[in-house]
Amino acid sequence: MSRLRALTGIKPSGTPHLGNYLGALRPALQLQQTHDTFYFIADYHALTTVREPAQLKEHTYDLVAVFAALGMDFDQHTFFRQSDIPEVTEFSWILSCITAKGLLERAHAFKDAQSKQQEVNLGLFCYPVLQAADILLYDSNFVPVGKDQKQHLEMTRDIALRFNHLYGEDVLVVPEPLIGEEVATIPGLDGQKMSKSYNNVIPLFAPAKQVRKSIMRIQTDSLGVEDSKDPDQCNIFQLYRHFTTAEEQATLAERYRAGGMGYGEAKQQLFEAVERELGEAREAYFELREQPETLEGILEKGRDKARRVALEVRKRVRSSIGL
Repeated sequence: MSRLRALTGIKPSGTPHLGNYLGALRPALQLQQTHDTFYFIADYHALTTVREPAQLKEHTYDLVAVFAALGMDFDQHTFFRQSDIPEVTEFSWILSCITAKGLLERAHAFKDAQSKQQEVNLGLFCYPVLQAADILLYDSNFVPVGKDQKQHLEMTRDIALRFNHLYGEDVLVVPEPLIGEEVATIPGLDGQKMSKSYNNVIPLFAPAKQVRKSIMRIQTDSLGVEDSKDPDQCNIFQLYRHFTTAEEQATLAERYRAGGMGYGEAKQQLFEAVERELGEAREAYFELREQPETLEGILEKGRDKARRVALEVRKRVRSSIGL
């Protein structure tokens, strides 16, 4: 019995940090165990804001190397670059012709940009249509979504249902949300959500010394070594939970509450836990990052697999609308 397909897109915006890893990358890679997974690098979407061609290309290669280093199975699953599939832009136009302007005006990204008086280009306004094309072009059964992404899939479902109502109930697969275990907000160095915009990130793949230096900068309260501390109120411990077993967490929590341990020691334990999970992958990343031909080869292999599916859906769609 074939597995149902789950699709995820990742915008190329530089080497990810620990928040990206815990919130998106690790859960996405775990889907390989249960689903036929399609992962794509959303470089067309990046064009709404990125204006540096060389930067876009480098960020794309960053993501390929990250997924390869973390254990993506490129033989059994499909990993590709959005812009390598020309059918997606044709499909986006077809979907735009049955999508109401009012639906797009309700999109969170558009409303947020408007409220902040930022530039709203047509790409940003039509972003949900291209996103729908990304999902529907590959007969995706499921799309992993978190709280902040639910609207994206709801709009895709609205577009797919309208298309099927107009042209045939079985033309497009209407995707369902795949709600995984909700990952709590990952705290950055200052306790706010870890984000490049806050300049508070711990890099996913950087030299070990740099990772440790970042972890040692995590802000804490002013309690002394001998004082009892509350692990549930500590940013160090919140990160530690994501890289350790329940037994390890219980042991460290007990040391927090007993006193006699400074935050420096807790930070060192966090670093060692991160290193245990990611140290080997980091070395693989640095090695792969020096091999652009290998990275391009991975994308070409994924392109060919994705296009086979895209061409089947394209044929079905064109026939249904009279082209």
